[in-house]
Amino acid sequence: MSELITIGEPVVTFASKQPDVSLIDATEFTKIMGGAELNVAIGATRLGHSTDYISRVGSDPFGDYVIKTILSHGVGTRYISRDPQYWTGHQLKQLVTKGDPQTYNYRKGSAAAHLSKEVIEAVDLSDVKMAHMSGIFPAISEMAEETFTTLLNRLIEHKIPMTFDPNLRPTLWSSQDKMVQTINKLAGSADIVLPGVEEGKVLLGTDDPQRIADYYLKGERTKVVIVKVGAEGAFVKTSAGDQYEVPGFKVDQVIDTVGAGDGFALGVITALLEGKPLKSAVIRGNAVGALQVQTYGDNDGYPDPAQLKTFYEKEGVNE
Repeated sequence: MSELITIGEPVVTFASKQPDVSLIDATEFTKIMGGAELNVAIGATRLGHSTDYISRVGSDPFGDYVIKTILSHGVGTRYISRDPQYWTGHQLKQLVTKGDPQTYNYRKGSAAAHLSKEVIEAVDLSDVKMAHMSGIFPAISEMAEETFTTLLNRLIEHKIPMTFDPNLRPTLWSSQDKMVQTINKLAGSADIVLPGVEEGKVLLGTDDPQRIADYYLKGERTKVVIVKVGAEGAFVKTSAGDQYEVPGFKVDQVIDTVGAGDGFALGVITALLEGKPLKSAVIRGNAVGALQVQTYGDNDGYPDPAQLKTFYEKEGVNE
């Protein structure tokens, strides 16, 4: 049994090794394991928490690579199935030192896009303490959206707290209107919503953290909104009326921004699983995000407990 469960598509990623060079001009790539929800599961496992990941991969070399890599990180694979007909999703990704990377996806019609809702009925939620949901998986196909919603409803039925990260991927949606409408609806089912200010511009037409938080606090189940404001940290507002800013950490050099948002999410989740106060959880989110941007890869900077302790000591943080 696992404390944390999530659902998503693992993406075999050929990542550029040349900073801020377009995919058109990049000539050097390395193969890594990507997937926002999987990043969260990997990072939570690294900090000592048991995790399960729901997905589907092809019966191909990429699928073999996915399973091998996930197992090497200690993430549960019992809910990952193999598909003999459809392929494992993969992508090309730019290396950037600021902002979001350019990506080119080969995901339409993938094995994960054919993950059916019947799979969700076999998932054991009896010992799950939290779930992490993201706006990426429901974007990859109508079937995936239906499967995602089935899991979401089961989580609500079992009263399992959920975090939700919008994780906008416009190229995966049929239209921007569909993306905005669906993401905002799904966010309303989560206990904790984790939007970024840039996402707020797209989803709500504003990058004002206060206005973003106020909108999502209207959700039926939402108790906390944590708005990510990049290097500045995060703005927190709760349904009880508490609100405050949690400053970010300065880093010597940003090597790759990918995985920082997922690092923030796993930092918050793991701290809450450990019974830490919300503010401490947000501090941890900022810390994991800061560590991640100083490394290559989607999750290479996520710390283990000793590394997190060392970072806190260096920064003078008393958790």
